[in-house]
Amino acid sequence: MTRPTTLETLPLSPYLVRELRSDHAGETGAVYIYKGIVAVAKLKHSQELIDFARRHEATEAEHLALIEKLLAPRLRSHLLLAWRVAGWLTGALPALFGSKATFGTIAAVETFVQEHYQQQIDHLRATQEHSELLGLLLRCQADEIHHKEEASALVNGGGSPLLKTWCWLVGQGSAAAVSVARRV
Repeated sequence: MTRPTTLETLPLSPYLVRELRSDHAGETGAVYIYKGIVAVAKLKHSQELIDFARRHEATEAEHLALIEKLLAPRLRSHLLLAWRVAGWLTGALPALFGSKATFGTIAAVETFVQEHYQQQIDHLRATQEHSELLGLLLRCQADEIHHKEEASALVNGGGSPLLKTWCWLVGQGSAAAVSVARRV
């Protein structure tokens, strides 16, 4: 008797393995973005940032756990330490400059993540495969959109040219990280 296919036992194409590897790396980095924010916010006694980061970190940790159920450890990125450090710095550095810089950074990261998930969602819809995985990605994307919208509202205006440049760099760094994570 064959075991029924579940989300945890899906046969994954090489494309989906690469994409889920990048998702796993990204969710790892996201958890550490919020850890970096909390570390600095504690030093600055910013309860607003601590509360924001802990709420979002819990969601990102849930996403990470869901993806870990899908992707065997041997298929995950071998650069998890790098993604943790990069994530922590991506959270901690703007937190040094205050809440507006932090919220702008989160809006930039989540804008990228929304688009990254959308590419995978579009692929699954086009191939009409893995409806369970499609549902999971839609759920994760909805959470990321909520994070983006909350952070964008808290930025309360576009920010300075320096913040806009930083956010552009964050988006470019996120794209580069995905490219690497798909392969390593």
